[in-house]
Amino acid sequence: MSALHKVLVVDDDPVVGKSFNRVLSEKGYIVTTAENAQQALDMLRAEEYEAVFTDIKMPGMDGVELAERVKAQRPWTPVVIITGYGTAENERRAQAAGVSAFLRKPLSPEAIEESAANALHETEPVDAEPREAIRVEETVRVEGAREEAAEKYSGLKFTAMLVAGPVLGFFYAVLLPFIGIAALAWTAGKAFARIPVVGKALRFIKNVALFLSAPFVGLAYVVLFPFVGTAMLAWMGAKALMGKKEAE
Repeated sequence: MSALHKVLVVDDDPVVGKSFNRVLSEKGYIVTTAENAQQALDMLRAEEYEAVFTDIKMPGMDGVELAERVKAQRPWTPVVIITGYGTAENERRAQAAGVSAFLRKPLSPEAIEESAANALHETEPVDAEPREAIRVEETVRVEGAREEAAEKYSGLKFTAMLVAGPVLGFFYAVLLPFIGIAALAWTAGKAFARIPVVGKALRFIKNVALFLSAPFVGLAYVVLFPFVGTAMLAWMGAKALMGKKEAE
């Protein structure tokens, strides 16, 4: 072999890993070992391996469940089951998971070498193609989700504006005349206040005006506050939904 091939051997018996390393390292393989299924899954997440050999009987997660998880996450990776406990039920589960082959104990150098060669041969003709196809599919899925989220964001924003627009327009229509009159009155009051006598009179008028306008201001708050509160709640709810969609 001109290139080194990385394989992962999963077995709680260190003798098995040493056997694979002794046989395959001379044939152009890099053999890495894991003591249990969880350790193997962590290693597979961190690094690329061209084949996985796993014992069927291990503490915790067994080899068949490991094969199911590996094939679900990395369907292009061949998984070979090492077993001295080849029950029909286990073999059915393993075949359903998509394992490449079964390697029977006791292990011989010839069986190990042949099994590794067959597993690597399984992936070599189409190795890059399925991986790239899956990655492209994943990219398309993520981009589609982003576009869908953006469309929902735009729809929510439009709905919020549609709801808030008439309410804000009503506020402007109702309050603008009062704001204009108040601004004119304030400007005129400041000018007259510079005259001492007029200033005293204006202060008196101001106090009277405040006294007389207080009920009307209170009434305005009572009438307008529900609309203002509704608009604010609608806007805050829309922003919260938009933020949630962006986070997803």
